[in-house]
Amino acid sequence: MSGMGDGYVGTAQDAARIRRLEKQREVERRRIEELKNKSSGGQTGLLQFGSGTSEILENAFKKETVGLVTREQYVEKRVNIRTKIEEEEKEKLQKLQQEEEELEKQKRKKRRAKAPAPARLSFVDEMENEADEGNESSENGESKKPKLGKDPTVETSFLPDREREAEDQYERERLRQQWLEEQRRIKNEPLEITYSYWDGAGHRRVIQVRKGDTIAEFLRAVQQQLASEFREIRTASVENLLYVKEDLIIPHQHSFYELIVNKARGKSGPLFHFDVHEDIRTIADATIEKDESHAGKVVERHWYEKNKHIFPASRWEIYDPTKKSGSDTLFMEIKAHVYYNNRQLVFDSLLA
Repeated sequence: MSGMGDGYVGTAQDAARIRRLEKQREVERRRIEELKNKSSGGQTGLLQFGSGTSEILENAFKKETVGLVTREQYVEKRVNIRTKIEEEEKEKLQKLQQEEEELEKQKRKKRRAKAPAPARLSFVDEMENEADEGNESSENGESKKPKLGKDPTVETSFLPDREREAEDQYERERLRQQWLEEQRRIKNEPLEITYSYWDGAGHRRVIQVRKGDTIAEFLRAVQQQLASEFREIRTASVENLLYVKEDLIIPHQHSFYELIVNKARGKSGPLFHFDVHEDIRTIADATIEKDESHAGKVVERHWYEKNKHIFPASRWEIYDPTKKSGSDTLFMEIKAHVYYNNRQLVFDSLLA
């Protein structure tokens, strides 16, 4: 450090950095000198390092035009010289670009060589060795070893598969359309309903509707059927008529299809049977629901409001599909009671 003055000269890292920069400058200086020597060859080309294009053009033109020349020769030589100089400039630029690309490639190779090698799988070396052996045997004229392929016995159904997903989507859509078509067919099936127009006395009638019809559509058909016999029905609107089935007032928006599919039950029997029949049994069993079906009643709303405190209107309630009916609750209580009694009998017999 004696040649660097008496002041602060930095640490050893600074000195190493200075030496590295000096080496880089020396390398750049040598590269520039080589390029200068290549480009300054007076006999090999027209370009000279450090000279402008116009100056080079004038010098080359003076050498070419010695003596008297015509105007056409003068113009032709000047154009030829300019074209030649431009071509040499393009070649020089291409060479510089190629050298820069080579330097970049070398730098990338050095960085890759310095970078740590990635972890290799245990079977990679074996596969590479087998591939090398296969290449050697093919060069020697021997038969190649078969390439590794897919194992058909491996379960791959859990992997994503566009074709399989498309097939599943198509099948779901086909089944959905088939189900909708089946529901439409069921809703269009005819349904015979036995009902009784109730004005304090029963007037039983039979009418045919579709399973998909709502209670409002049913009451409209009933009004048309009874209009000729009962004057109050002729002047009443559908909104002023009620349909009562098994002591439950069915709202107008519900359909017979809903009652049938949901196996709905009323307080005194099922809501999905619309004929009239009794439950005839030889042996009474409280654990089995009764299958009695009574004729539904068509009632005028004015009559119901006037007589809802008198039997049988006092028993009627609004149908709520989200709430279990009284018969269902009673049936579950009886069934639970019988179940626990049977368990107690079995327990007593085991103790005996």
